[in-house]
Amino acid sequence: MKKLKKIAAITMARDDEFFLSRWIAYYGKQFGTENLYILLDGIDQNIPSNAGNAHITKLPHENMSRAAGDKYRIKKLSELASELLQSYDIVIGCDSDEFLIVDSKTHQNLKQYLSNKKIHTTLSGLGLDIGQHLYCEAILDKQAPFLEQREHALLSTRYTKPVVINKPVSWGSGFHSIHHHNFHIDKNLYLLHFGSVDMDMLEQKAKNRGADWLKHLKRRGNGTINTITHKKPKSEKWLRIARIIQTYCRPIYALRKPAMMGLKIVVKIPTRFKKSGI
Repeated sequence: MKKLKKIAAITMARDDEFFLSRWIAYYGKQFGTENLYILLDGIDQNIPSNAGNAHITKLPHENMSRAAGDKYRIKKLSELASELLQSYDIVIGCDSDEFLIVDSKTHQNLKQYLSNKKIHTTLSGLGLDIGQHLYCEAILDKQAPFLEQREHALLSTRYTKPVVINKPVSWGSGFHSIHHHNFHIDKNLYLLHFGSVDMDMLEQKAKNRGADWLKHLKRRGNGTINTITHKKPKSEKWLRIARIIQTYCRPIYALRKPAMMGLKIVVKIPTRFKKSGI
């Protein structure tokens, strides 16, 4: 076993205290809250009660278009990661509803696993978009672990992100790519996204944004939840198949991003992933 590396995790959030507190709990357990760096978009933002020794910076909120806002946020995070890599070996950057896990089959925690990996600038986990099965799963109990309540995921190239870096880079918006660098999907890492974990939460969020948003959601539903609810899930072997497809297939308009050849595959989440505690 190699000497454990110094690892930091970073994110940026606004009006997202629920997921941010979960993010802090998970990555704080993996690396210690003193190695978490959080940018809050707005001086009015609440700091989660479990922040511990996390480094939290409140930035003045600026009203921008979605595209401009995405570019602003990822520039701030890329700059923060570059600064941290002067004293850290590895930085993990992701949204507050995203959790990088290592397969428990390795018998290592995330810090141990990454410390033993040879990283060529970036490393990705296979993207799993977790969603509620409307016919089988109840409204989310916000006090209980997510994976005790949700059993299905959409294999999503959108969340196969290069979130692990060991050199300064410029991430693309949402951490979806890195300028001038390829991505490397690790066979034991998974990035779990929980933005669609509960339809009731999505409806409340849309309601807060305005009547038009709520009407749109009720009319069209949520893509991930719709797919998970209506497609029969496939076996775990599709995790390996999807990893192979995404490694070698690229959309012609975005050669630094993975592709799935138009396949929409729902899988049963391996029960051992519950050991992550998420």
